[in-house]
Amino acid sequence: MTNRRVFILQSVIGTSALASGMAMAAAPLVAESDAAAKGLGYAADTTKVDAKKFPKHTNEQSCTNCALYQGKAGAASGGCPLFAGKEVTAKGWCSAYAKKA
Repeated sequence: MTNRRVFILQSVIGTSALASGMAMAAAPLVAESDAAAKGLGYAADTTKVDAKKFPKHTNEQSCTNCALYQGKAGAASGGCPLFAGKEVTAKGWCSAYAKKA
């Protein structure tokens, strides 16, 4: 009976460790061709945003200084709640940009 309990506990711990290790892997980057990205006018490089389509955009606006950006300082990319399970580039931009306080 003790062996069975040990086995079950080890299985649960091993599965948890595996799941947490998988969560540590970097999420894929959002493609500009992604439907959600197109809808928000996402550009992986803020300097390449269509000025005619988004006249209020400036090159100083980027994901790194957006209130929605969840990446660490200095990281090349990070999470954004608008693109669940994917990351945006730090120098990216979309129409939902909101300056970080």
